[in-house]
Amino acid sequence: MPRRKDYESLRIGFVGAGFIAQFHVESFTRVRDCSITGVYSPSRASRQALAKNVNSKGLGPCKTYATLGALINSKDVDAIWILAPNYVRVEVMTAIHRAVKSGKKLLGVACEKPLARNLAEARIVCDLADDAKLMTGYLENQVFSTAVQRGKEIIWRRAVPLTGRPYLARAAEEHSGPHMPWFWQGHKQGGGVLSDMMCHSVEVARYMLTAPGDARESLKVKSVNATIANLKWTRPPYVRRLKREMGKDVDYRMHPAEDFARGTIVLEDPDGNDVMIETTTSWAYVGAGLRIQLELLGPEYSMEFSSLNTGLKVFISRAVKGSAGEDLVEKQNAEQGLMPALEDEAGIYGYTDENRHMVECFRKGQFPIETFKDGLAVTKILMALYRSAELGQTLVLDEENLDDYIPPMARKAE
Repeated sequence: MPRRKDYESLRIGFVGAGFIAQFHVESFTRVRDCSITGVYSPSRASRQALAKNVNSKGLGPCKTYATLGALINSKDVDAIWILAPNYVRVEVMTAIHRAVKSGKKLLGVACEKPLARNLAEARIVCDLADDAKLMTGYLENQVFSTAVQRGKEIIWRRAVPLTGRPYLARAAEEHSGPHMPWFWQGHKQGGGVLSDMMCHSVEVARYMLTAPGDARESLKVKSVNATIANLKWTRPPYVRRLKREMGKDVDYRMHPAEDFARGTIVLEDPDGNDVMIETTTSWAYVGAGLRIQLELLGPEYSMEFSSLNTGLKVFISRAVKGSAGEDLVEKQNAEQGLMPALEDEAGIYGYTDENRHMVECFRKGQFPIETFKDGLAVTKILMALYRSAELGQTLVLDEENLDDYIPPMARKAE
C-alpha cells in the first residue's frame, strides 16, 4: 500500500461539487497538512464555483477536471473524497478501482454517507476498495461532532467504570427538506428520509454505545422495528410546491418517498446485555433550521445535545428585511425573530474533526475509525428498517436475507 511520509501534505480530489462539497471546503480551512487540488463534477459551473471557493480560501491550488478519469489519474491527487450523489457511487468506485489496478497510486478514498443506495451496491463499493487495497473512510460527520466526542469521552471515562455500560441511545435529525431534486427521488437516492438521514442517527448512536477503542461490530444487531410515513409532502399544496421548486421529475402524487421515519434497534453488547437505539428522522419539521438531538443513557448517568440549543442567539425585528438564506443555520426557515445561530457549523456538525481525522490517517497509512465496512453495516441496518416498515413487523436480522432488497419507494419510479 502506498504511503506518503507523515510530514508531506495530502492532496485531495473532490468528486462532486454540490452543497455538501461546499460544506467540506469550509471545514478544511481548519485542517492542516492537506490541500484540495482538484474537483470533478459533470456541471462545469459547479466545479468552477467550487474551485474558485477553494482557491479563495487558500486551500489549493485547485484545478477543475472535465472527466472523472482525468481527476482520479491526476498526478496532483493522492486521495479521493466521493461527494457525488448516491446513484453514482458504484460508478465512481469502479473508475477508482480501474485506475488503481492500472497503476495509479492512491493513499485512500473517503465517501459521504450513505455508502450506497442498498446493500448490494454497498457490497460492490467495499469489494472494489478491498480489491484495490485502498484505505477507506466513511464520512459520517455526526460521529465527529464536538459535542459527541466530548460527551462520550466524559461518560466512558467517569461514569461507565463505576456503574456500567450505557444501555440506550436516542438520535433524531429533522429539517424541512433536501436542497436538490435527486434527494426527493427514491430510485436515485435509495429511499426517502430514512435513507438520507437515519444513516446519521444509526451510526452516531452505535458510536456512543461502543466502548472507546472497540469496533462497532462489538455490538451485535439482533432485531429492528420501523415505521415510515408521508406526513407533509404528499398533501396537494406541497406536491405542487415540490414540482415548482424541484422540477417535474419530482412528483409526490405519483412517486412519493417517505418524509418521516422512526426506528428501534435492539443490539447485544459484549457482556450479553441488550442495548437499544431509538431514532427519528423527518423532512417535515419547520423550525429555526436543521435540528439534531442526541441522548445517551446509562445506569447512573445521561448526556444530551441539541444543535438548536445554542449559546449564540440573535433577534431581528420586522424592520430588517432581506432575501432568504442559510447564513445563521443550515435549512434556515426564517430571517426575522429570535433565532439560534451556529458560530461554527462545520465544527459543531463534525465536518472539521472528521476531515482532520481522515487526512491524518491517510497520511500515516492507518485506517480511520469509520471505514467503508462501517458504511456497509449501516446500509444493512437501513435495509432491515425499510423491510420492517414494509412488512409491518419486527425483523430479526439473522432470519432475513437483505442482499437483493430494494425499498418500495426506490422501486416505484424505476
